[in-house]
Order: sequence, then C-alpha cells, then structure tokens
Amino acid sequence: MATPGANLKVNADRLWDSLMEMAKIGPGVAGGNNRQTLTDADGEGRALFQKWCEEAGCSMGIDTMGNMFAMRPGEDPEALPVYVGSHLDTQPTGGKYDGVLGVLGGLELVRTLNDLGVKTKHPIVVTNWTNEEGTRFAPAMLASGVFAGVHTEDWAKDREDAEGKKFGDELKRIGWEGDEPVGARKMHAMFELHIEQGPILEAEGKEIGVVTHGQGLSWTQVTISGKESHTGSTPMPMRKNAGLGMARVLEKVDEIAWSHAPHAVGAAGHIDVYPNSRNVIPGKVVFTVDFRSPELAVIEDMEKRLRIEGDRIAEEMGLEIEYEKVGGFDPVAFDEGCVTAVRNAAERLGYSHMDIISGAGHDACWINQVAPTSMVMCPCVDGLSHNEAEDISKEWATAGTDVLLHAVVETAEIVE
Repeated sequence: MATPGANLKVNADRLWDSLMEMAKIGPGVAGGNNRQTLTDADGEGRALFQKWCEEAGCSMGIDTMGNMFAMRPGEDPEALPVYVGSHLDTQPTGGKYDGVLGVLGGLELVRTLNDLGVKTKHPIVVTNWTNEEGTRFAPAMLASGVFAGVHTEDWAKDREDAEGKKFGDELKRIGWEGDEPVGARKMHAMFELHIEQGPILEAEGKEIGVVTHGQGLSWTQVTISGKESHTGSTPMPMRKNAGLGMARVLEKVDEIAWSHAPHAVGAAGHIDVYPNSRNVIPGKVVFTVDFRSPELAVIEDMEKRLRIEGDRIAEEMGLEIEYEKVGGFDPVAFDEGCVTAVRNAAERLGYSHMDIISGAGHDACWINQVAPTSMVMCPCVDGLSHNEAEDISKEWATAGTDVLLHAVVETAEIVE
C-alpha cells in the first residue's frame, strides 16, 4: 500500500476553531463544559457535528443507541470501513477536549483528505459514541459496550439517572434514537484519539502516546459494620469503630497497589459513613475499592489480598465485613498492527513519542473486542482531566490529529 507522505498534515487552525466552537455548547461555570449525555446540550452538540459532517460530504447513520456514524466513501464498495472517533458528552464539570478531540480530530482528517483530493480504498467513518462518560447513566462506555455485545440494549436503555429518568426515554426525548441496529456494522479497524488524562507525556516531554494497552479495572464495594456509640463516653477498649476499620483496610489497599508498582493503582474514591455525625462513632461504612492494572493476574491478586486483609482486620477489631464486586473489565491489549500504524505515523512525522498504557477506560477498549483497534494520545497540562481547568495546547492537538490522520490513511489505503 502507499504510505502517506510526511507533508500530509491537518489544518491546525480549522481543528482548533472547531474545538472552540463546540465548547460554546453546554458551557460550564469555570471555563469548561457541562454537556452531559442525552441532555438538550448533548442534542445541540450532535446537531452541530452532523451539520459539519454533511458539509464535508459525509452521510450520517445513527443506531438505536444514538451512536453517530459519518461516512466518507471509499473507492472499493466491498472494503470494510476504517472507523475513527470518540465521544462528545462530558462530565458535569468537564473540559473542552476529553473525547471531543477524538471526534473533531476525525472530522478534521476527513476535511483534510477532501482539501487534498486524497482517495482511499476503504471508507472512513467518524464516530460519536453515546454516553462514554457514564456520569449520568452508569456504567461508562455504555453504548460502545452494547455495540460490542458486552451489554444488552434493553438493559442499557433501562439505566436510570439520579432523577429516575431512563436512558431510552431521554434518547428519544432529545430526538437522537436512530433506526440502525446496534452492532450491525463491521469494521476493518478503529482508531481513537484522546488526551492522556494523566501526567506522563508532559513530564517526559513527549508529543505522542502510542497506546499499547488499556488498564483492566476492578470495583469492589466493601461494607464494614460495627456499633454506633458516643465518641466522648465510650471507652476505647469497648469501641467497634467501623470508620477505623475502613482506614486500616484502605492503608492495605495502598500497600497492595504499591506492591505491583509501577503500573498497578488502587484507592477508594466513593465513601459513605453512617451516621456521619460529629459525636457518633461510625457504626457502618460503605466504600468502593478501585484497583487497576494492565495485567489480569495482578488485578486478581489485588482482589484476593483485599479480602484476606479485610477479613483479618475485621476479626481483630470485632467488626463485620462484606464484599460485592460491582464493576470491572479485563485489561486490553490493542491490536499490534494498529499500534504499529500509530507508531510509524509518529516517526514519519518526526513527533517525539513513547509507548503508554491508558489508565482510563475508553470506547476503544470495548471496540477492541470486535475489530482491530488502537489509540493515539496527546498530553494535557498537569495531567488534569474531568475538570473544567483541563487544558491542552494547539500544537499538541495538531500533532495528535496528524498522527491519527496518517495511521487512518495508511490503514484505509491511498488510491493513486
């Protein structure tokens, strides 16, 4: 196949202008975005994306989970498309780039190919996956999970937000439920561009992250029960302090993660303490331990040791402890051919790069189960994401999209 020349690059100004224009929809309160999935703002962002795609000569398909597929035709009607994309939905206090860069970077590569009159054997499809964030309807990566057969569509559409509104009802309400069956599309390959959401690339002075793996994840909800009693009048030897038991378990969580350094991580982000009163010793705590690693055996070891250490601590303190696995997915090894295409693109363009493991979940992690997939990452300032202060430079966005362009075009095969 023909290899794209190093002079094939996107229009940096147009890409940046598109990012800034999309950021006007669903503005946050501190410079970022609140464009949560299936809100009116999400619908408005989708409409703008569709308008831009159609102006670029793409035809739009929408499936029954609201996933959007903008296709640039290929020269071979029998060739499977190369997919590229991410998500337009944001966290309640999200940034302007998380997910959005991957969608609009895909659109920009189509615009660039149009500008230069470049034709490809395979069609190219730019995708907006519904509800990647999972902030309003859990779990994250919901619609790509249905596409990949991980979840059933009925189950997904029955998910409720904090107000009891169902995913399926809200998708219809904003007018973005398509008629195409979910998962019916076949893919030649898929690439996803994303900001790193971590500090490694910036710290290492690299412009491009070649994503080789995605971390696996394990969520275990732990409930520790003791006895509520007065903080001032209960003698120390007579206390059954569930809060102290949690503290000791979390110290072990940290030790367990450190024992598998440098790639494993562990912590509890969700914690509820009962009755949560200043002068009452906690009688019950509920917290979720989040373990992640690119190796399944490591995750399984961390889960096992959590239970061993938790049981020991509970027995020593006269507490009761229960565990419930409430979420997770296995580690992802991205397709070697797609990873190589990304690495070759970075080298051809002269961008500094390094192999990297994604610490967050992405739609590409599910799509990898049904098609060859890989990811391109660019740095973000201080590794900050899921925050309105999330920031990237125009140069980083351009470099990531240039690499995406080359990896996609090489895979889609230029027609001379």
